Amino acid sequence: MVKKIIQTDVPDDNEFDDSGELYADELISKSQRKRDAEAAQQLGKDLLTLAPDALQTIELPENLVKALDDARRIRKHGALKRQLQYIGKLMRHIDIEPIQEEFLKLKNHYGQDIKELHRLENWRDRLLAQGDKALENLVNEAPNADRQHLRQLIRQSAKETKLNKPPKSAREIFKYLKTLFE
Repeated sequence: MVKKIIQTDVPDDNEFDDSGELYADELISKSQRKRDAEAAQQLGKDLLTLAPDALQTIELPENLVKALDDARRIRKHGALKRQLQYIGKLMRHIDIEPIQEEFLKLKNHYGQDIKELHRLENWRDRLLAQGDKALENLVNEAPNADRQHLRQLIRQSAKETKLNKPPKSAREIFKYLKTLFE
């Protein structure tokens, strides 16, 4: 019987430097490869959280886009887990740095939009609760605000609240603030 000798993990001669040592940057530990694979798979999961139109703004390979679309349609837990592993496998073969940067830009953009909406809601609530005092602060921050129009909307909103009517004027205040701060 003839045994076949398979050489694995034997470095080539060109992997040694002049002192006979292996190049450190060419050696990647198994743990590091596993961490990289898990990071790629997690980025794939994160990409699934984006809206499909937002995902199109990121430059991705065609097979990865198809895999992400397939994952959106899968409802079974086991099948979704396998699909995520497949997405991670696809992502291990591409450079994920630019994809990760674009993803973070998109996520931060949405976060900034949400912060701006909270700021506008805060102004509206202050105007409704404090009245003229908050209106003066608003005019100091945004000098082109129409003081008379805002006072009228604040009075209408108070009347609507008193009569248990829908908050139409409060919505109008929010819309006005949105156009004011754009």
